[in-house]
Amino acid sequence: MRQVIHIVRKDEMDKERKHLLELELDYFLATLHDAMDRQDEKEMACVKHRLLEITNELKELSI
Repeated sequence: MRQVIHIVRKDEMDKERKHLLELELDYFLATLHDAMDRQDEKEMACVKHRLLEITNELKELSI
């Protein structure tokens, strides 16, 4: 029974984490757009790096 509860809780936590990552992804995509409008190369590089981290985390949650 404990294993079932643990699995259900982990699944709920993964769903919540995925939702938060998707929100963060949207935010950083908007941030990237703003940086591109300003032609801010440094900001674009930082945002692209974070976007890569987010997509990798989302891939891990999908496995």
